[in-house]
This record gives sequence, structure tokens and C-alpha cells, in this order.
Amino acid sequence: MAEKIFEYKDENNWFIGKASFSNLISSFGETGREQELFLFGYLLDRLIASNYSDENHNKCAIIEVIAIQSDFALIQFACDILNELNQRQFKVLQHQGAILVTEGSKLFLAHLPSEGLETARFFGQEKGFAGIGDTILIATKNEGKTKEFRRFFERFGYQVENLNHYPDLPDVAETGMTFEENARLKAETIAALTGKMVLADDSGLKVDALGGLPGVWSARFAGADATDEQNNAKLLHELAMVFDIQDRSAQFHCTLVIAAPERESLVVEADWAGYIGMDLRGENGFGYDPLFLVGETGKTSAELALDEKNRISHRAQALEKLMEAFPKWQEQANA
Repeated sequence: MAEKIFEYKDENNWFIGKASFSNLISSFGETGREQELFLFGYLLDRLIASNYSDENHNKCAIIEVIAIQSDFALIQFACDILNELNQRQFKVLQHQGAILVTEGSKLFLAHLPSEGLETARFFGQEKGFAGIGDTILIATKNEGKTKEFRRFFERFGYQVENLNHYPDLPDVAETGMTFEENARLKAETIAALTGKMVLADDSGLKVDALGGLPGVWSARFAGADATDEQNNAKLLHELAMVFDIQDRSAQFHCTLVIAAPERESLVVEADWAGYIGMDLRGENGFGYDPLFLVGETGKTSAELALDEKNRISHRAQALEKLMEAFPKWQEQANA
């Protein structure tokens, strides 16, 4: 059987790995961090201890680094390999500038920046292990939406909360006339009330034949307390006389605003193009997903697996843009 090769590549990082009898990380090109990367291999030994006298010793990883900007991405890649090779469940978190590797209730590794960390910053929380990990508060009570955001942010080491964790917070009225106005209202108001970093989105469906409706009124298209079923029925009624699928073009839109106290908010947005189907299909997703035909695929959003939807949806596209802009936004805060 051919040896499995693992690879991770994005705009700033490129790693290739495979199973080995010892842990080793080396640099294929001139990264300027060759010695530091070599020492990363010893960090991995804290996760997987080799035992050469045992036929069933834990499998290690050898990794070639072609390009690197994110230590988190490299450690996440290494843990993904070790998890698959050894049926482990290592999880990588970011916490106050450090990178932590945990498994269950145990902390296995803490990687600190070369300049170190202030102890007050690292140990500032009094919640024990459950308090470890930088947190993003999602300004919604919708568990379906939260699930999408949680799966995305786990890749970057963030824990995710939503407003169901804060039942005493007042509701923020979405009185804006645009997606950005509504997202800003939620993010900036809740950030000021909690002192936390808050991500708010205002998402909706824009149907060209309806002049962009339901738009910012997507969640209440059929009335103030409308259910998903009622909103979908209303949309089908409004398009009842539009028979050509090409005339039923639409876009799912997402505006994301991330806010923190005494900071200028960060705003990104994205659209996901498709059409409105003639009937509801699929069991996944929520809202208008059972009616939204994805591009030319013939599938509705509700017929896509969650992982596939999270790669191509309006929220996924907006989150990718957010992650590109987020590091610079954070650097400005620390300047």
C-alpha cells in the first residue's frame, strides 16, 4: 500500500508530512527559522513518546515546511497527523498569545511566543481549565448558526459562545435599513455591555425578481414571529407566477462585524449566488436553505453536507475574508 502523504497549504503556509519512526520538522526552503523548526520536533515528542522496543509503538510524523507564517497552523497540522496515525484526540487552542495542545481534560503542550508572555495576561482567568482558550461571543441565540461558526472558528483555536450563555443581556433591536447597520448594532452594543470580543452577522436572502426582498427582513418575511416554514411559504407564494428558473435568481448575503470595547469595528461581507427552487428539498440547514438552489448544481443548500456548505456558503466566504483581515485588526489593537 502506498505511503500516505499529508499536506496543508494556504496563502501563507505550506506543509507536507508523513508517518515516521521519530518526530522531525525541517525546512525545505529558506524560512529564516530552520533551527526553531527543528526544535518543534522535540515539542511533538511531548505528545507522542516513541518506544522502539515495542512493535506497537506510537507513530510519529516527519514534516517538511515549505512556507510558514502561523505557528498555530503548523502545530494544528502536526496534531491532525498524530491524531489520525494514533487514534488520538489532540485539540489545539489559542490562549492569550500562547498555543495550547489538549486532549480531554489534560494539557499536553504550551507553546509561547519567543518574547514570552506576561503572567498576569496568561493566568488572568479564574475559571480553571474550562476558562482556557480565547473566546468569541456570537451575537445570536440561533444554535444552527452558532454551530456553523463554531465549526469554522475551531480551526483557529477559538472557543465560541452565543447569547444563550448570557440570558440577562437585553435584546438588541435590528432597526437598521442595511445588513451592515444591523450587524454593527448587535456587535457593538453587546461588546460594550460584556467587555468581550463579539462577532455579529446580519444575513439574508436577496431575490432579484422581488427587488432584493426579503433582504434585511428575511427572518420576519411572513411576520414578526414567523417560523422558517412560514417564511418559505411566503417566498414561494411571492414567486408563484415566476416559472423560469433563470428568473428566480437570488443571493444569500452575509455581513460580518467583529467588535471589541474601545475599538473600531471590522466589517466584511460576501454573497452566495443561486436560484429559488419550486419546492423544499433537503433536511440540513435552516431558514431558506431548503429552497436555495446552489449555483448550477441542482442541489439545495439543505441537501449539502455541513462540511461542504461551510466551505462555500455566504458565511464561509465572509469568514474567510474576516480571517484575512483579522490579524491586522488585532495588531492595531496591540500597537
